[in-house]
Amino acid sequence: MFTRALEATLLTYAKFPVIAILGPRQSGKTTLVKNTFRTHGYASLEHPQTREMAEADPDLFFKLNEKPDGLIIDEFQLVPKLLSYIQLTVDTKKRPGYYVLTGSQNFLMNQAITQSLAGRVGILTLFPLSMHELTSNKIAPGSVDEVMFNGFYPRIYDERFAPTELYPSYIQTYIERDVRQLANVGDLTMFKKLIKLCAGRVGQLLNCSELSNELGISVPTVQRWISILEASYIIFLLQPYANNFNRRVIRHPKIYFYDTGLMSNLLGIESPERIAVDRLRGSVFENFIIADLYKQYSNIGKQASLYFWRDKNGSIEVDCIVDDGRKLHPIEIKSSETISLDFFANLKKWQALANAATIPLGRSHVFYGGLETKSLDELGTVGWHDMGTFVQRIRNEK
Repeated sequence: MFTRALEATLLTYAKFPVIAILGPRQSGKTTLVKNTFRTHGYASLEHPQTREMAEADPDLFFKLNEKPDGLIIDEFQLVPKLLSYIQLTVDTKKRPGYYVLTGSQNFLMNQAITQSLAGRVGILTLFPLSMHELTSNKIAPGSVDEVMFNGFYPRIYDERFAPTELYPSYIQTYIERDVRQLANVGDLTMFKKLIKLCAGRVGQLLNCSELSNELGISVPTVQRWISILEASYIIFLLQPYANNFNRRVIRHPKIYFYDTGLMSNLLGIESPERIAVDRLRGSVFENFIIADLYKQYSNIGKQASLYFWRDKNGSIEVDCIVDDGRKLHPIEIKSSETISLDFFANLKKWQALANAATIPLGRSHVFYGGLETKSLDELGTVGWHDMGTFVQRIRNEK
């Protein structure tokens, strides 16, 4: 079993009567909560008989699963009515950390949780392994191409699954079980084609009209399916930074995947050697960096405030902007193993705009495919192997 970075945060959330751990399937939620709350009872709503009983007779379900220290309910979104019963219980019994809920689908879950358990629940998200978790558990592959190809799902490292075995099965299961059951998608073949088209557009602006034309479906259908992919932790949309510096800027978000292994499989990449020469390698590397920044914030229980910036004519672009609440930290992302002074050109142009707009800035960074991490006055470089602690480093800065 791996040590997960979220565990320390999870323990601090035990002061809430209910803790909800959300995240994609197979990200390690069940293993984490079982090992953190060892004396809690456990009930999985994926088990048909357990689910049927919970649906038909919630009172009996809770009576049979009552434990002195608490109860873990796995995949609680399958019987959402349980939230109302939990609310009644926590209002009458003061038991911190008693209910621990896990869920792999975010379809209306946050809304249902906050409506039923407002003020009573602490919500955390567990993503697949982060770069820091790979290095701290001493399981990080030796090359960045292997890291990106493998992806970050724990079974790749724990059970020695080959990415070419795991990810096709993952996508098929996701589509046949989760999408069919919870999202009411009629044409699953077309939905799968949409996922592949998104993989080929990583790091590009989301254009629903273009996807609509290519798939032969309506724009509203594309928008709804994109929302499903977001809600089920397959993709995320990186929004443009809102402050336009008195310039005309792009308003559309960019598409990224939470896991580069899954994305690489959708692209038909079958080995680390193939990813090294693929025309989309730079986009995969960019995805790897930005997705990991999301994980770093999630593992400390914080909402990531990540953006990009591009003006209308494309003369200045910043791949990622980290807003830590005090300063903005602009980031350029390059897959090259060698640093070039040209990498800093966009950052310097954007710094000048931000300074003119009196926006507080932290140090600008280039994240790249090499190994050397160093500070260069107001600029710095971050090698791929060291990027896993970036968020903690900027949070520690004065």
